Amino acid sequence: MASPTSAPGRWRAAGAPADEGGRRRPLRRDGAWPLLFAGPLVTGIAVFYLWPVVQTAWFSLTTSEVFGGSTFSGLDNYRELFADPLLYRSLANTLVYTGVVLLGIPIALYLASLLNLPGLRFASFYRVLYFLPYVAMPTAVAMVWRVIYNGDFGLVNHVLGLVGIEGPYWISTPGAAILAVSVVGLWSSLGFSMIVVAAGLKNIPPEYYEAAELDGASRFRQFRSITVPLLAPTIFFLLVVTVIASFQLFDLLYAILGNANPALSQSMSLVYFFYQEGFVSNDKGYAAAIAMVIFAIIGLTTALQFRLQRRWAQGG
Repeated sequence: MASPTSAPGRWRAAGAPADEGGRRRPLRRDGAWPLLFAGPLVTGIAVFYLWPVVQTAWFSLTTSEVFGGSTFSGLDNYRELFADPLLYRSLANTLVYTGVVLLGIPIALYLASLLNLPGLRFASFYRVLYFLPYVAMPTAVAMVWRVIYNGDFGLVNHVLGLVGIEGPYWISTPGAAILAVSVVGLWSSLGFSMIVVAAGLKNIPPEYYEAAELDGASRFRQFRSITVPLLAPTIFFLLVVTVIASFQLFDLLYAILGNANPALSQSMSLVYFFYQEGFVSNDKGYAAAIAMVIFAIIGLTTALQFRLQRRWAQGG
């Protein structure tokens, strides 16, 4: 039997696979090439994602001084935060916004199914039309919707006045302001959801619908029994990214309400609460604690979604 060193200049292991002639092939040595290719990506993730999380976690355990610097304070920021009613109010507002925006997923599913009907003219134009709000700048969108929501001459109150309803000052009334922002968020995200659902619809074989039609199934039955089940991975993807994006609500809220709005204290989101404490009150340690709570909520929510999706896929 040949020894591992019988072939000069080539190393062979006893467990190496054999070639067609029965000879053992040497194990492939990639050396440092995998590290060379993965290094820039791993470095970028570590520097721009992991290190800021670690740094924020440390800042959340400190108290900012008036003239700069900080001192270690342990869990004092978290104790103060969980006793702060603004945390629960901003969390409730964020959940309201998330719930309204999530309504866009079934709406997008229905509209994308309509646009996927055979023989529909100008379907591509309609898709572009729905997608435009998603790529528009949040500030420009906010300026338009501020006019629409205006309590004196806005379009919404004008339409309500036609049926005898006196609308409120939407963006300056507590309770109504967060609903107004949520509707804008739903309108803005609808195009993205439609594009994703439309891509999923392209992967459903048309033979399924043809067979269902031969069996006498109505369009609604085809939608319920074929389209929705086969789009389950797409719906799950939209659910995850929509929840994550909704919990990061800031720019749209800031642009629509402004920083001098009387309803702001009752309508701020979690991220706006973080901005208020970190950049207006200049309490970096307290703001870092808020950021870590937001990070934990998003992580736990995403893990719960994956857990429920796995149980759903396994049939309970």
